[in-house]
Amino acid sequence: MTDRLRNLRTRLLSMAAITSDRLVNEALAGADARKWHYAVLATLAELGPASQAQLSERTGIYRSDVVAVVNELAARDQVDRSPNPDDRRQNVITLTAKGRRQLTRLDKVLAAVEEELLAPLNARERDQLTRLLTTLVTHHGHPM
Repeated sequence: MTDRLRNLRTRLLSMAAITSDRLVNEALAGADARKWHYAVLATLAELGPASQAQLSERTGIYRSDVVAVVNELAARDQVDRSPNPDDRRQNVITLTAKGRRQLTRLDKVLAAVEEELLAPLNARERDQLTRLLTTLVTHHGHPM
């Protein structure tokens, strides 16, 4: 590899992201899940019941895609969808006990992926990487 390529940070970041994405997708597929499933389950667990529109805003998933994800999770009994008593045009999505168990399982799966991906870094370097990536992501307008 040339010095020019070796020192191009955007290329290095892309290569790391490609590897991370592959590892995450493979691990989640092995747990019969996808990244969006995790995002919805984690959001409901941390922030409580939400409308599909709120889930879209909180996760960054397009509204039309949230509908499909909620349908998949509801079919697996991991979320409950019920009419909003204050606005019958809206549904309220709630995490079920089965969804909480799946989220716990996925947390372990993703922790193992992070451990594999970040194996060459010590704890201080991992914290530094988190801070730097957070700075980049928030600077470029992605919700955290």
